[in-house]
Amino acid sequence: MAHRVTLIPGDGTGPELTEATRRVLEATGVAFEWDVQPAGADVMAAHGGNPLPDETLESIRRNGVALKGPITTPVGDGFRSVNVALRKELDLYAQVRPCKTYEGVRTRYEDVDLVIVRETTEDIYAGIEFEHGTPDGVALIDWLTAHGQTLPQPDSGISIKPISVSGTRRVFEFAFDYARKMGRHKVTSVHKANIMKFTDGLWLRESRAVAEQNTDVEFEDRIADNMCMQLVQRPEEYDVLVLPNLYGDIISDLAAGLVGGLGVAPGANFGKGVAVFEPTHGSAPKYAGQNKMNPLAQMLSGMLMLRHLDEHDAAARLENAIADLIREGKSVTYDMKPHRDDPTAVGTSDVADALVDKLQQ
Repeated sequence: MAHRVTLIPGDGTGPELTEATRRVLEATGVAFEWDVQPAGADVMAAHGGNPLPDETLESIRRNGVALKGPITTPVGDGFRSVNVALRKELDLYAQVRPCKTYEGVRTRYEDVDLVIVRETTEDIYAGIEFEHGTPDGVALIDWLTAHGQTLPQPDSGISIKPISVSGTRRVFEFAFDYARKMGRHKVTSVHKANIMKFTDGLWLRESRAVAEQNTDVEFEDRIADNMCMQLVQRPEEYDVLVLPNLYGDIISDLAAGLVGGLGVAPGANFGKGVAVFEPTHGSAPKYAGQNKMNPLAQMLSGMLMLRHLDEHDAAARLENAIADLIREGKSVTYDMKPHRDDPTAVGTSDVADALVDKLQQ
């Protein structure tokens, strides 16, 4: 029976990457019924200025699985991030970003195989912010003053960092379950509990409590800044890292840098009864329509989706085909070549063609 999956092409280069990925997924022999839905800057005019139409959300809830292309997030102004809105609307609380080296990728490291699990509904990155001059901002300043807090300058912006017991426990329960299912051996809790006593302190305390209920998997903790240094020096010592929202966003990019960049960094977002798979890079709108962008992160996200759908044989064949393609170094985009101006670099659709050929051999 075909898997019914919501397919969100995205904007910028998203439609090209998504189409290439769709072709490769179908070449694995797994049957799909694609429910194509819009999202992003390109669809706002047709949906009353909404970059995430209600119909798209309902499709994901109905199907339980979505594959999404990258979507542009305006910097400094414009609409809020569609990705953040998806996480909030669908309560996608656990983001999984595997970072794995493949032979042939340009990187200073070998044999890195990390998984970042990022809590994605709380923390400063949840976007609870006030300007000092707004009623809410004034009320918050007054409350802080009454409780003896040292305040920033009166022209400041104010962000609130909520971290809850329930939110922390569920992401660590997810991480231990994921580690067990995927044959991982260690979970590391990453925090700044040395300074943020009430928020990151809670995070650390609850992560230890969950670890006590999962003693078959090794557990440790690291302070976030030290974690960055440890990853650069000894990434092979780490396995599954679990982080609050903001640290997870930053350190997952650091980890992607260890393995060759965001071009080979897939992503998955999990909630109760729903999962959304997407590459971790942006939409690169200036390259839209040029058949130039690297589709491998999107394709590896499709591989994660196959695993989620219990299509493990197809997932393994797809990952092996991608690994072979990278190792051979022929049918890859410019960013995967030893030199970015290499004239033998191929386009997005050519990468898909090469992988389809491999999968059908």
